[in-house]
Amino acid sequence: MSFLELGLSPEVCQAVADAGYTTPTPIQAAAIPQVLMGRDVLATAQTGTGKTAAFTLPMIDVLAQGRAKARMPRSLILEPTRELADQVATNFEKYGKHHKLSMALLIGGVSFGDQEKIIDRGVDVLIATPGRLLDHFERGKVMLNGVKTLVIDEADRMMDMGFMPDVERIVKLLPTIRQTLFFSATMAADMRRLADQFLTNPKEISVARPAATATNVEQGLAVVPDEDKREALRNLIRQENVKNAIIFCNRKRDVDILHKSLVRHGFNAAALHGDLVQSVRMETLAKFKAGEISLLVASDVAARGLDVQGMSHVFNFDVPIHSEDYVHRIGRTGRAGMTGRAFTLATPDDGRFVADIEKLIGKEIPRIEIPGVATVAFEEGDGRRRRGRRTAAPKREGRSEGRGERSRSERPRRERSKPEQVE
Repeated sequence: MSFLELGLSPEVCQAVADAGYTTPTPIQAAAIPQVLMGRDVLATAQTGTGKTAAFTLPMIDVLAQGRAKARMPRSLILEPTRELADQVATNFEKYGKHHKLSMALLIGGVSFGDQEKIIDRGVDVLIATPGRLLDHFERGKVMLNGVKTLVIDEADRMMDMGFMPDVERIVKLLPTIRQTLFFSATMAADMRRLADQFLTNPKEISVARPAATATNVEQGLAVVPDEDKREALRNLIRQENVKNAIIFCNRKRDVDILHKSLVRHGFNAAALHGDLVQSVRMETLAKFKAGEISLLVASDVAARGLDVQGMSHVFNFDVPIHSEDYVHRIGRTGRAGMTGRAFTLATPDDGRFVADIEKLIGKEIPRIEIPGVATVAFEEGDGRRRRGRRTAAPKREGRSEGRGERSRSERPRRERSKPEQVE
């Protein structure tokens, strides 16, 4: 099946072809005709399946008819993070290059004045994070009673980050008669209840079971002593043919520490987390996508929406606390039908988190050994039988990395805090 057969205009199909795509993904093939017919859509698909194009492509054709009014956007797309909002904006520019549609991006880190100037001219597509949109609304700079199409993207992540009260408030400001597109990687019971509030007689689409991992991503897990994690990561990177990779940490401060450690050891790495100013975050992402940076040490702010073609690896320096985040993290590799490799470093007290992940994905993550680093077992009482064996590691000289490295006796027990919440 081609994109033209889905009912898209020749102009949109040409833009898609120019981007290098010829065959729609399953979620695109199922969703695009429904969006063009004006139906509400409730779509569940794992990350990396092309959800963004599934709503941007038909929206471009729908919006081609009509004209925007000042401060009254014709369509609204809500995203949980700045990076994901920017990614969607990039898609609209790419696929809408043969149409004269106007667009505004409302995210934090950009001056209100610059954003207001764009809104004042009238926009066809408004892409926003919930908090910044409400800020503009409360200032009287944007009216939402002209929105005909609403997209709630990455709804499960929106809920995890605590944005759903803002989303519910925004929905109440919109016209009752509208088209609503609800996209999520997972569909838990509480998510289903919210969808029932927002949608009217939706077409339900599910192209993969919730929380499934891509079959073209090779996974591995190594259980190592806490004090050996950085050395284990370095050895793993060296033995793998890494073209580019994201290295995930659970906490922002650990992102900075690991980034500095990798740079000290000669790796081409950069850091990305929510405490960085927006300009630095966008510049870092641009360099990573351009290949100027090969390793991106990141918090879960980058777990959704970062689409880098041909990313070879994902490394979980920390086991994610929420099992769903494991699926989203490793979904950054193996995209568009390509193969990818994802490796996780666990410590003895991570047993219950690994068990939750394996229960969610329905299979055990294969255990691996890393040359030069001992493998150990999970601590008992974590809801899992002891695994692995202690293997003798060769004696190493100069084990300390200097500043920032401490022996096990000097290190406090690793904290388990919630992942950062970032708009």
